[in-house]
Order: sequence, then C-alpha cells, then structure tokens
Amino acid sequence: MNHNSLSKICSTLIRSLSDQDFKGYDPYDLKAHPFFLGLIKWGKNNKATEIVREIILELTYHYPSKARSFFNISTEHNSKALGLIGTSIEELYLLKGVNNELLKSSQQRIDDLLNTYKSTFLGGIGWGYPFDWESQQLIPAHTPNGIVTTAVGEYYWTKFRIRIDKKSLATCVEICEFLSRLPKDYITDDKLCFSYIPHYQNYVHNLNLFVADFLIKVGIEVNNQEWISLGNKAVNYTLADQHSNGAFDYNGPPEKPQNFIDNYHTGFVLRMLGSCYYYTQRDDIKNALKKGITYYLDNFFLEDGTPKLKPDQTYRVDIHSAAEAVNCLIVLSSYHKKAWPQAEKVLSWTFTNLLDVENGDFYYGLLKSRFTGKVFKSEIKYLRWSQAWMLRALARYQLYKEEKKIIL
Repeated sequence: MNHNSLSKICSTLIRSLSDQDFKGYDPYDLKAHPFFLGLIKWGKNNKATEIVREIILELTYHYPSKARSFFNISTEHNSKALGLIGTSIEELYLLKGVNNELLKSSQQRIDDLLNTYKSTFLGGIGWGYPFDWESQQLIPAHTPNGIVTTAVGEYYWTKFRIRIDKKSLATCVEICEFLSRLPKDYITDDKLCFSYIPHYQNYVHNLNLFVADFLIKVGIEVNNQEWISLGNKAVNYTLADQHSNGAFDYNGPPEKPQNFIDNYHTGFVLRMLGSCYYYTQRDDIKNALKKGITYYLDNFFLEDGTPKLKPDQTYRVDIHSAAEAVNCLIVLSSYHKKAWPQAEKVLSWTFTNLLDVENGDFYYGLLKSRFTGKVFKSEIKYLRWSQAWMLRALARYQLYKEEKKIIL
C-alpha cells in the first residue's frame, strides 16, 4: 500500500474519531457492568456455573454491539486512547498527505480532554481507565495507573522531542513524580519491579518497562539521577527473568505460575527494551533484545502474516497484536533482517482481513468459538484496542518508510 493510501486511511480515521468526539467502546467496558462482575465471580463456583458464564460471555463476543446496547453501555473517552491518538497526530505532522487543520483541531480537543481527566496523585499526575476493572481487587474508574499514564506521557514526550516544547517536558516531569512513587518491590539491591497501580504490588513485565523507559529518558533530559537509577533497576529485573529461548512471560516472580506468553505484550516488552537501549547503550539490553526479537519472529506469525495470539495458539487473531507487531518490528527493524518484511506482511494481512475499507477503520479481530470451533469476525470497532493502536502503527510505519525516524 502506497503513502497516499496510508495517509488517506489516517485522515479518514482521525476524521471519524473527531466526529465521535474521540469516544468509543472498549473490550473491558462491558465487564465493568455489575452484572458481568457478578457473573465472573459466580462462574467460579463450580463447573456448571462456569459453563453458563462462558455461554453468556460467548454471546457477547458474537454480538458485541447489541450486548452493549442491552446493558446500556455508553461510549466513553479513554485517556490511553487519547494518548495514543495524540502521539500519532504529532508524528503525522511530519508527513505530507494528512490535513494539518484536521490534525490541529483534533489535537486541541485531545489536549483539553487529557487536562480534564488527569488526576493529582502521589505527588505527580496520572491517568486511568474510564471504567471499574477487576484485579486483585476492584479498581475504581479513573484511578491513575502506570500503563495509561505512560501512554499519555509518550504523547507529551513526543511533542517535546519534535517541537522542543518546554511545557510538554514540564508535564513529563510531573508524570515522573507519579511513576517514581508507584509501589515497587526491591528484589535485590540492583533489581526492582514497579506496580501497575498505587494500591498494591504486582509484577507485570511490560508495565515495569513502560515505567522504566519513561523514567530513564525524562531523567536523562532533566538530569534526575534517581529516576535514571530506578529505571535501570527495573530493566535489570525484567532482563533477569527472560527465558533462555528469548521469551518473556507476562508476569514476573513471584507472580510466575501463569507462564503466559502472548503476542502484543511481548511486542511491548521488546519495544521498550529498544528504547531503553537507545538511551542507556547497555550491552546486556541489546543482547536480550536480539534474542527476544528472534523468538518473537519465529513464534508469533503464520506464513501469510497472521499475528498469532500465542506461540501455540493462533486465535483470537487480535487487532491489538497486529498493531503492536507493526509498531514493534519497524521500530526494531535494525536488529533483525526479517523484522521489516514481517511488519509489512502483518500490515498487508490486517488491511485484507480487519480493515473496513468504506469507513477506513478497523475491526476487533477473528475469534474462534469455544463451543463450535468455528472462526468468526468480531466487527465491533473499539476505540482504544483497535482504532487508536492501528493509527499509532500507521503513523510510525510511514515515518520509518520515509526515513523520518524520530526518537523512540
């Protein structure tokens, strides 16, 4: 697909998002409804209730829009989506073919919304999801967390790097004040793991590296040695848990028993390691990165570019996996000769299978029924999960295609 076609898709997608005031559905908004919170807990009681639970959940996958209408789930602003879209817009300014007036008006609205939804927390600022969500406990809507906050932070960091905008850098500093005070477990003197949320300690590698990367690069920019040190210690924790074959689990020790390795979380880990290496030039990061990319390329894609969910499981084929694969592989293409060709194969597969050509936006994915085994297309178009992430991938792809690489 040529540059003009990609620019048209980006323009159409941004126009559509703007027309909806950057609101949309999310895969987790339905699960935040009291009925589904109760259903999920009730389904843990015995095998019979588990089957009933799974049947109901299966119906919501087949009829996602109707299910949200039935339970009166409204579209919402999502701060993570706003951060991803804002970062994409900032990068699209560097390219020809997307209307600058559209970009400008959209960015102004995103800035206003991010200012509305930010929270002062732990001596800094952060953002959270617009719905309640279940973890070790129920997390209330808009509770700031590391994942959403770093996604928003990336927008302000990109704006700073491209425009040398001091106000955006000041916002990044406030974000680091929050991130640096998240709960953290010092595994050893030189290893620590950041928690996802302020309420308790957990161990998630991609989150740990998103926080580490942000603290390192902002810390270098403003000469804050504490943030740099915290970031490097977090990197040490994740590197120490890499499998000998190059893989990374979703969780780290002591939350290790899941042994869950999937496509897009692996992409997140690799991409953040790439950024951390750029800023630190640590040889151990580079070595882990090369091993990780080889594992990623060898295990997560079919020959036609289909992004598998797990090494041993193709379905669900998720737009999130497709978007992150493109984003990750083009950014890290200098580390493996197969990375760029694989990214283009994934992009081609995505356009063929998950692009709504008429409207220029993207479906959720191809799912397999757990009861019939049949594959079906889920045609709901999630704001964060689908549109924001694909816009992010398309903007970055075009930048690298035109050799306008920017700081990670």
